Amino acid sequence: MNRPILFLTSLLGLAACTAAKENTSSVSSSTKVVTHNTVVDCVLYDGMTKESAQLLSVGPGAQVQVTDTVDVYFVKARVIKDGKTTNGYMYRTCFPQR
Repeated sequence: MNRPILFLTSLLGLAACTAAKENTSSVSSSTKVVTHNTVVDCVLYDGMTKESAQLLSVGPGAQVQVTDTVDVYFVKARVIKDGKTTNGYMYRTCFPQR
């Protein structure tokens, strides 16, 4: 008798996790792009590790569009330099504290 109840409880828990996952994805897609100016020389990377390739460098005062705050140390960013748009990741320390 306990097995069917345990099975049904497991299915309900799985359904709840799936619903929560779908709900969070809709929230992150509605975030706004915010433009910031860098305060130091910064590098736009293709990933969030020390081994990530450097895509380009920007100097202090460069405008960067932050599209997502994905990590404690990194933000997902878009830089337009010389008419070319490049997407990648930058350290949060590139921007003033808010």
